Amino acid sequence: MAVEPTSYRSLNDFSDHLLLHILSFLPALDALRTAPVCRKWQTLLPSLPSLNFDYSLFPPSASPSDTRRRFADFVDLFLLRRPPTSPLLNLRFQFDFGDYLHSSQIDSWIHHAVNHGVTEIDADFFIHRDYQVFDQADGGYSYNECYFTFYFNSIKNSRVRVLKLSRCELILPLGFSTISSFKFVQSLYLDQIYLNDEMVSDLISGCPNLESLVLEYCCDMKELRIRSTRLKRLSLLYFHSQDEEEESVEVCALNLRSFRIVCFEMGMYSMEGTTGLDEAYVEFMHEERHYKYWSKVVRLLSGVKHLVVENWWIRLHSSMEISSEDLVFNNLTSVELRTGYTTYDLLGIAALLECSPNLEILTVSDLFKIDEDESLSEEILNRPIKFSMPSLRQVKIKSFASSLLQLYFVKLLRQQQVVLEKIIAVA
Repeated sequence: MAVEPTSYRSLNDFSDHLLLHILSFLPALDALRTAPVCRKWQTLLPSLPSLNFDYSLFPPSASPSDTRRRFADFVDLFLLRRPPTSPLLNLRFQFDFGDYLHSSQIDSWIHHAVNHGVTEIDADFFIHRDYQVFDQADGGYSYNECYFTFYFNSIKNSRVRVLKLSRCELILPLGFSTISSFKFVQSLYLDQIYLNDEMVSDLISGCPNLESLVLEYCCDMKELRIRSTRLKRLSLLYFHSQDEEEESVEVCALNLRSFRIVCFEMGMYSMEGTTGLDEAYVEFMHEERHYKYWSKVVRLLSGVKHLVVENWWIRLHSSMEISSEDLVFNNLTSVELRTGYTTYDLLGIAALLECSPNLEILTVSDLFKIDEDESLSEEILNRPIKFSMPSLRQVKIKSFASSLLQLYFVKLLRQQQVVLEKIIAVA
């Protein structure tokens, strides 16, 4: 027997579950503003399973301090209206923490979320640069020195799986590495946090089921040791070296599948037990002083399957520091290469292909170069450009503008006697 499709005459005909799902995609302030659209929304608002309090959307008052006060009161009232039995799965808030007056209120938000079974907390105290103090005399930004203090014990014995913190002071409990009260934590994202080496080690030990770790713009690390048998995803982003001779990072993660490193400057890098690495993303600014970091990292990724990287390959390939026999990526099947199309760049592509005999898919995208191409010997620059690509099936060119250099690259590809099936040009 055929079943007629359900017809909805208005939003009020939708189920409560579906309406709550729709509302969960809106910041709390927008959800409140749209309540008149649907009669049922007004009664459902207090029971939203996901809350996003976005300070940047809040109407500004006469002074920043007054805006902060009104925003904090708005969050308080919104949470107080929630039924005691309503679960809260996700809590996200951005707040311009300009002073310490609202510390207790923020503590109460976190406490409320934990008591309602929250699984994800995202606390952002930076928002973006527009909310930092502008020093006209200095002509630049000077960040507010007031930091909210986040006590890791506030999520003790909770069901928090994902914790994201931006620009606050992180306090770990004594004996944190031996406490078994944070077994639910699977993902940590720490941005602009003071972290010493011991704190990082304690976080990994104290969260025994940690699978994803992101450190972005964190500082005070010197001998960073990331050792874990559970970690699957690791991102190291934006660290400026102060003393390369004393700074190093060591990664020992048997189950690591994804590794991302962006402008993370260290004097020494080492990776152990990462033979199962599925993907790696490497990005350093394309200028002379960053090549040394790039080359040290790339040499550690011989077992990776998918790689996103800049084109410094001819310099690495012609370096006297490493033999061509050691520079082989047998597992590499897919590469996205940020590159230009000069002779230097084309020689780099040829060098990459030579050390990747099993590469099947090559994607090339534009590279912004801060410095000019490095000087190479006449002998290297006069080499014939020949692409060795016995397994390459597909080449995709992003931002294809039909320039003479790009067309010459396509011509070189078509000249090779290989199994190449298609060349995709994306305008």
